[in-house]
Amino acid sequence: MKLTLYMSQTINGYIAKENGDTPWSQEVWNSYYKIAKSFKAIILGRKTYEIMESVKEFKKIGNPFTVVVTKKAKKNEDKTFFVKNPKEAIKLLKQKGFKTALIGGGGKVNASFMKEKLIDEIILDIEPLIFGNGMKLFADNNFEAKLELSELKKLSANTIQVKYTVKK
Repeated sequence: MKLTLYMSQTINGYIAKENGDTPWSQEVWNSYYKIAKSFKAIILGRKTYEIMESVKEFKKIGNPFTVVVTKKAKKNEDKTFFVKNPKEAIKLLKQKGFKTALIGGGGKVNASFMKEKLIDEIILDIEPLIFGNGMKLFADNNFEAKLELSELKKLSANTIQVKYTVKK
């Protein structure tokens, strides 16, 4: 199974402010919708799922099959399933016939998949912003990875998108 992590971040590596606010440009939101719609399955952490659910984001990205990684037990719904860890998420997606999935955050989920060496590709939209503090791209964890740049493009005059392949 191919897993792609896709996130927007500041130049100092934050994916959101402490309060969860993500003040990204319209170019970044347009890129997000385009990429997210190209996947039929998405993996999220509980907080990210709750934020997306509250603002009706799933409809905007085509109502993908959604796997939420959380320690809190919740009842599975129509196209939303709750699992405890990355390996359970992969097992479920494979059982449902998916060959690819998008990982959409947050920092704890991103780090847990990286630690398990499950991410194949990373796409980052980098905004010309600096947050003094907030949510990191990867929550503190004990892992390392080597990446290979596969694509670089400008989304606007000041915003870039980088795509990396994770070397295994």
